[in-house]
Amino acid sequence: MTGTKDIQQVKQRFGIIGNHPGLNRAIDVALQVASTDLSVLITGESGVGKEVFPQIIHQNSLRKHGPYIAVNCGAIPEGTIDSELFGHEKGSFTGALADRKGYFEGADGGTIFMDEVGELPVPTQARLLRVLESGEFIKVGSSKVQKTNVRIVAATNVNLREAVMRQKFREDLYYRLSTVPIEIPPLRERAEDTLLLFRKFASDCAEKYHMPAIHLDDDARGLLLGYRWPGNVRELKNVTERISVIERDRTITAEEMRAYLPNLEMEKLPALINRDNEQKIFGNEREILYQVLFDMKKDMNDLKKLVHEVMNGKAMPPSVAIDEESDDYLHSFRPMSSIQEIETVEESLALDDVEKEMIRKALEKHHGRRKAAATELKISERTLYRKIKEYGLD
Repeated sequence: MTGTKDIQQVKQRFGIIGNHPGLNRAIDVALQVASTDLSVLITGESGVGKEVFPQIIHQNSLRKHGPYIAVNCGAIPEGTIDSELFGHEKGSFTGALADRKGYFEGADGGTIFMDEVGELPVPTQARLLRVLESGEFIKVGSSKVQKTNVRIVAATNVNLREAVMRQKFREDLYYRLSTVPIEIPPLRERAEDTLLLFRKFASDCAEKYHMPAIHLDDDARGLLLGYRWPGNVRELKNVTERISVIERDRTITAEEMRAYLPNLEMEKLPALINRDNEQKIFGNEREILYQVLFDMKKDMNDLKKLVHEVMNGKAMPPSVAIDEESDDYLHSFRPMSSIQEIETVEESLALDDVEKEMIRKALEKHHGRRKAAATELKISERTLYRKIKEYGLD
């Protein structure tokens, strides 16, 4: 088990910002597995920084003086990827004017980082499996078996388990690659790290372009913390750099921040639909609560309207009538003989009461510490102070 000091040293060396337990755990596992030759599979959404972890593993391994080669499997055309990885013999295909070494031959004694490994064609997956099992490969156009001593670290932002089920990825290769899995958490799960990253990117940009660093007001900070960041750390860096260069005022407001978050309204939707399994996936507990409230409001409005009509003699309770022609049983309302104009009854749930209760529970949970409560509620401290005063929670 590595210590906190080791993890902090790795963060400083490789420029990793954040204190989220999931991030620390990923670094810890990378350090522990570095001294072995086990294959590692790094998973996580696009933009979370997966490319740093193979370097951590290589630089802390016995192979650190050997070659380190990073290969983006998704960027190499399917027709040439075997040649790129394993090499080819002269004349093996049109344009093969000379013998060529592949990455596995060139990285002998070192580490290969295979990014986007889920994009590999199925025939190439079979070749890669042989390297993992026996350290052997054959160049394109050759019959000679060659040996290589390479440590493979792979990364992907796709669900390889689902790819295996769809027969897009070999099951045996998946288990070979994922001897040691490392999962990098998305930025939306690292809300406490978002401001740290923003300040770092703003400072770096200011130093690079010789300008004062930008900073956020309370409402802009709340907006930053509440945004889901679908592009993760990469998106946050791009947004910070754009604001730093374009905005003249060095204090950024929420209104200015909104202009740089094009997906803001989309991210506020209470649910996302996964078209593959048609299941609703909710982003977090607050979104689930809002969805439930919306559904309850609709049901309550319908129910209260019905009760209002019945109590005022404008409609009878539901009864069963028989259709003489079809003998089907139909549920219908039997109106009174004197039908009056039905009023529109607009009722709404007391959302203020729900909000008040959420704030009260957050304050109790954090023993009155307003900053911690505001962070959990994903609102700014200024907004929380105003709500406390409004609801008399002092």
